[in-house]
Amino acid sequence: MRRLDQLAAALREQLGAHADTLVEDLGELTLTLPASALLEVAALLRDDEALAFSELLDLCGVDYAGYGGSRTWPARYASVSHLLSIRHNWRLRLRVFAPDDSLPVLPSLCGVWPSANWFEREAFDLFGILFEGHPDLRRILTDYGFIGHPFRKDFPVSGFMEMIYDEEQGRVIYQPVTIAPRENTPRIVREESYGGGRG
Repeated sequence: MRRLDQLAAALREQLGAHADTLVEDLGELTLTLPASALLEVAALLRDDEALAFSELLDLCGVDYAGYGGSRTWPARYASVSHLLSIRHNWRLRLRVFAPDDSLPVLPSLCGVWPSANWFEREAFDLFGILFEGHPDLRRILTDYGFIGHPFRKDFPVSGFMEMIYDEEQGRVIYQPVTIAPRENTPRIVREESYGGGRG
């Protein structure tokens, strides 16, 4: 029996109906859960001896808007975690969709796997996914005054304000743009001998 089949059988036995959404694709298993069941199942994945997923290796936000052509997804935003069982040498992908596209909120996994802390901050910063119960949910990559979330592509790309680092204040500040708008058309200057020396 393949190791992937052993893991799938262990997940179905321990998780019961929660394992109904287990999918094998490209040699990997993905378990998709509703947000309401995430913390219960995560604790079981970590604590059950038959599974023993003691490590959360990665957590990222995903925006499924327009992804996959005609395939429909239950929601736009999701959190995808990659788990490792050192004891059994198994890996599992855990996906949870945020139920509300306008305000994506998911339970924080920090209480189950503390390594989720910075990963959840990154997903919040880049995708705007809120993690309920996170001990310190604030931006991690963009500046505190940044409007929008970069991976949503919902931020202003032009305007009349610029961000600079002020040496005197020792912080980043916003100020009106100091460069007058201009058209960047290169001016071509050629020497008289250009084109073979003809005059």
